[in-house]
Amino acid sequence: MHERPTIIADRAGREYAAAKSDEHKKTHGQYLTPEPVAEFMAGLYAPPKKECIRVLDPGAGTGVLSCALLERLAGTPHIHLTAYEFDKGLAPLLHECLDYARRWLATKGTELGFDIRTTDFVLENAHHMDGSLFRNTEEPYDVVISNPPYFKLNKADARAQAASFVVHGQPNIYAIFMAISAYMLRAGGELVFIVPRSFAAGPYFRLFRERFFALMRPEHIHLFGSRKDAFAKDEVLQEHVILRAKRQDGWKATGRATITSSAGIGDLDRSRKRSALLRDLVDLATVNKHLFIPTSDHDEQIIELVHTWQGKLHAYGFEISTGPVVPFRATEFITSEEATPLLWMQHVVPMRVMHPLPMRKQQYIVSNDDSAYLLLPNRNYVLLRRFSAKEEERRLIAAPYIAGEFQPHDLVGFENHVNYIHKPKGELSIEEAYGIAALLNCRILDDYFRTYNGNTQVSATELRSTPLPPLEIIREIGAKVREARMSNGILNDYVSTVLLNGGDDGKAGRRASHP
Repeated sequence: MHERPTIIADRAGREYAAAKSDEHKKTHGQYLTPEPVAEFMAGLYAPPKKECIRVLDPGAGTGVLSCALLERLAGTPHIHLTAYEFDKGLAPLLHECLDYARRWLATKGTELGFDIRTTDFVLENAHHMDGSLFRNTEEPYDVVISNPPYFKLNKADARAQAASFVVHGQPNIYAIFMAISAYMLRAGGELVFIVPRSFAAGPYFRLFRERFFALMRPEHIHLFGSRKDAFAKDEVLQEHVILRAKRQDGWKATGRATITSSAGIGDLDRSRKRSALLRDLVDLATVNKHLFIPTSDHDEQIIELVHTWQGKLHAYGFEISTGPVVPFRATEFITSEEATPLLWMQHVVPMRVMHPLPMRKQQYIVSNDDSAYLLLPNRNYVLLRRFSAKEEERRLIAAPYIAGEFQPHDLVGFENHVNYIHKPKGELSIEEAYGIAALLNCRILDDYFRTYNGNTQVSATELRSTPLPPLEIIREIGAKVREARMSNGILNDYVSTVLLNGGDDGKAGRRASHP
């Protein structure tokens, strides 16, 4: 027994994955955990001094995570592991790997008992969430370690309905795994999960965050900075995080948590490490309960600065909406012949709306009684791209849309990948349009947004909840930016200076170090 159990399980997993089609892996949401990641995750757990430790792995695969944790627990007198694996083809391999681990642990003085279940983890355990308070399980777990499956569920799916206590809209199954696991822990128990970062923000995960953070206190967060490197050979297009959290019902946001970060697997052993205030990670007093992940002093200072601002879009009488033109539903109206302008995401560049452009997309829309519901009055707006490219440097890209620049048209069309900020009772002033756009293009807001949003989508809901400086500061910025016609670099420096210094009257907020 010269090889460690983790090595055995990792090899079995790689061989199994190589023999399966991409479609099989996608259907099962399988992204098997690389061995270095498994060992890193297991190393985060601080085992209690107990005679018997109960372990749950709700998406075990070939057991690489379980085996890494079992190695860490070697020397504990008794361990009991419950491992779920719904893929019937993986279950025999999982049994072989855990049986090897059992014999390996016996040489270390540890007795391992394990139970492999090929049933659906969600359907079998969703009853642990009763809709109000934790319903004690007969045998709560000391630790849950998991790389859960990752795919969206239809809201009519039996698993989504069984876990309706924590889901909204079209949920992703990984968040349901996290929530149920939290409810299956004992008080003081810990979970260690590797998951996409998307749960940290956005309306679809708001209810999950509310329920989850009512129970679980973050202890350690590791951020993989690249969307491509956490699972080396799989097409995973979201940033991933490893979260270690402790079951502590009704915890208060006092104390600190550890933040580590790496580009991917290759530099995992050289991760950057820092300590952060819990109050800067999860604002328990807000409805959204976003999870912020500041990986530097600069990030933490930006969060502190922005959270001093008291303004919001709604507070200033503004609204943000999504462009109503869905191309495949409006093909009869969209044309390449000159008509009412139709603005796509590509037309929005920092501080400029460029139309028309040399591109294949049809850039006009017919204006008549049948298409009237798709068109908007030709007024002042701020346009914002809803999506960014996978590795794009800037997440927020906004531009002022000034009505006079598109005369003589009375109407305009915005495609569905464009968000637009408007004033329902009135119209944005030119200074407001320029000021809001400049603020959104500033690195301060972009960096703030990145501390809690790790995917490519810019949600209107998130922007509604984003704090804003006083309206007079926004107008001051807009007037200056419009007058000076600044380049992007000079604009960023100017806006950052105004925000950090509080404008002419010092009302924007406390100082932070310059970005």
